[in-house]
Amino acid sequence: MEIRYVDFSDKDFWFSLDKHLSPEAFASKVKDRCGYVLTVNGQPAGLLRYNLFWDNTPFCTMLYIDERFQHQGYGKCLMAHWENDMKAKGYGMLLTSTQVDEDAQHFYRKLGYRDCGGMVIDIPGYEQPMEMFLIKAIA
Repeated sequence: MEIRYVDFSDKDFWFSLDKHLSPEAFASKVKDRCGYVLTVNGQPAGLLRYNLFWDNTPFCTMLYIDERFQHQGYGKCLMAHWENDMKAKGYGMLLTSTQVDEDAQHFYRKLGYRDCGGMVIDIPGYEQPMEMFLIKAIA
């Protein structure tokens, strides 16, 4: 297993899993080193991307492991890698989020994240279940 920063050569794999990011935003993730690709035996298996909430707090905006590699600990490895990278860069806390109807909330809690609020999006055409936010101290 290897985890490295996303590169332009990862574009096809990235967009096979991430249906929410624009090509321009992908280019920014590569340039700003705000994304990682996990490989298993040289084969791309997962990704994590983040941005800075309030321009100063790392916020994991997507963690996705290809179905063939799920439930094998790779998501936990990607999160640990990101957390260590953010700590090395001097950050003291992290944020992430998930919809309340998704199982990811249980995964994040097992990693030490705790609930810290939510947001309801009820604008016609954009409705979704409540987005819950989770926080973790890493300092």
